[in-house]
Amino acid sequence: MSNTSLFLRTLLTNPRMVGAIAPSGPVLADLITSEIGPSAGPVLELGPGTGVFTRALLARGICESDITLIESADSFASMLRQRFPDARVICADAARLDAYGLPEGEQFGCAISGLPLLNMSPKTVIAILTAVSARLREGGALYQFTYGLRCPIPHRLLDRFGFKATLQGQVLRNFPPARVYKIVRRRPINSPATAT
Repeated sequence: MSNTSLFLRTLLTNPRMVGAIAPSGPVLADLITSEIGPSAGPVLELGPGTGVFTRALLARGICESDITLIESADSFASMLRQRFPDARVICADAARLDAYGLPEGEQFGCAISGLPLLNMSPKTVIAILTAVSARLREGGALYQFTYGLRCPIPHRLLDRFGFKATLQGQVLRNFPPARVYKIVRRRPINSPATAT
């Protein structure tokens, strides 16, 4: 099945899970992976969908066996296992990352997210950020794209987790146009400033 037909079938079945009206394009994939190379170490990808970003990671020299894909849609996860047999594909909800067999204490050099955060409840976004921040090595970044006009993680949550979001760029040739944010920790998560 082609990327587009599988994407449309999943979109019609569960539009909130997909959060887009078309698969991400190669220009967006190039931007969101532009800072990631073989030295980044293991990469965590959330919501890989049809694997457009995964292919871009491979083109940048990331070893397929160093990529962990977290995909909640069964149809996408099955396709990803066929396309990327050496990657670790986990059919799971990113908000419950630790419940699905990732080795305890495993750390990633960076994370890429294709998750539609703007479609999710604040509680779900908090759970995802908690899971990802616990899995990123010191200095690791989360790369998140959005179709919105600003970072999809509200300032109050960025502050709560000690994150700083920087606009990495925008892709007007994507449909719809998209922005990519690089999100890094500016202070330890357990510092007093993060207490709620």
